[in-house]
Amino acid sequence: MILIAALLAGPALADGPPADPDWPCVQRRVPHLSLGAMWAGPAPDAEAEARAGTPAIRALAGRLAQRRTSEDEAAGLIAAQPREDLLPLYLATFHEIDRTRDRVMQGIARYARKQVALDARIADLREDQRGLQGSKDFDRIDAVEKDLDWSTRIFKDRQQSLTYVCEVPVILEQRAFALARQVMSQLQ
Repeated sequence: MILIAALLAGPALADGPPADPDWPCVQRRVPHLSLGAMWAGPAPDAEAEARAGTPAIRALAGRLAQRRTSEDEAAGLIAAQPREDLLPLYLATFHEIDRTRDRVMQGIARYARKQVALDARIADLREDQRGLQGSKDFDRIDAVEKDLDWSTRIFKDRQQSLTYVCEVPVILEQRAFALARQVMSQLQ
């Protein structure tokens, strides 16, 4: 009986947690990156973690984490570091990218909530428009129609932008992985 219950529960558990209603992107929302998924080098110890918090390493990590820093420039900056600073540098960079990614994802969720609210507003305006059919209040009809057109245009423009907005967390993940590879190549 226990075996049957376990077999029946397996597919339900495999689906994972329920989808986040505030997450409009195709890719699953994972709140934080996993260092282990990016980093295959030596395990960080307490000393590396402490050194990752030093001002010089944090400043360089901030520069490496910026998407405007090209891969070639990042490779040069990494290659110029002493070997003992490489792991702390990657840890600091990883944490900076993860913080940035988290802020972006929170922004995407706010964006999605605004879209839901705008969709509800459009539905209300359509209902108002239907209620005004046959009315002689032409100023009100024009105002509702103008508001409906404008709100619909904004909604559609935002929906088109959503595809690009949803790519930012993926780009940040790719950057964290690429920087990990660059650092690991210097450690070998």
